[in-house]
Amino acid sequence: MFATEVDFTLPKGYLDADGVLHTDGVMRLATAADEILPLKDPRVQANPAYLTIIVLARVVTRLGSLPDVNTKVVEGLFASDLDYLQVLYERLNAAEEPDGRLGDDDGQLAGSADGRLAGGGRVYALGEA
Repeated sequence: MFATEVDFTLPKGYLDADGVLHTDGVMRLATAADEILPLKDPRVQANPAYLTIIVLARVVTRLGSLPDVNTKVVEGLFASDLDYLQVLYERLNAAEEPDGRLGDDDGQLAGSADGRLAGGGRVYALGEA
């Protein structure tokens, strides 16, 4: 069996409107819909870089004690935390090795940090298009 979710800790954390810092969260494996449906969103059509925000809002299922992780939360992340989640997304959704394992010899999740979506699309860094 393989993991469908991974726990993470953001390097800096999300600071909500009440001043509460949220650092621990959960990301699930992406589905085809997670990568395809956001392409129809007018925000992505107007600015392809917004794809990152929508995809991450779909796959981050928990962040601290927030009741919901949505695009406004992802927009409010510090740049280093957004980068961290993009790299984690790529590693979690990378193709498996022929032996069914993810990653390298030490069992760590593998993947590149160049922002490519597992399905061939691209997760853009803020300001990149």
